[in-house]
Amino acid sequence: MPSTTPRALETTLTQKGQVTIPAAIRTRLGLKPRDRVRFEIDGDDVRLKPAQSRLARHFGAVPAAGRPRGWRKDREAFETGVAREASSQDQ
Repeated sequence: MPSTTPRALETTLTQKGQVTIPAAIRTRLGLKPRDRVRFEIDGDDVRLKPAQSRLARHFGAVPAAGRPRGWRKDREAFETGVAREASSQDQ
């Protein structure tokens, strides 16, 4: 189990305002290249957290229009349509 003891890790700020997140922090947070991160500011303290994806952030925002149909009905309708199309081309 990872340690929960606070540790201070330092890095250098570039002229562009960029920093490299130390590998230990990237590993602990499960960050991969191109992941988005979120900065939360509380007074003089700043927390770095993985940002939710846009999809996850908006999931469930719009209620479902109704109960979804079963996939078997969709599959059956698709197969029936394909069969009709194929038989009409044979004639």
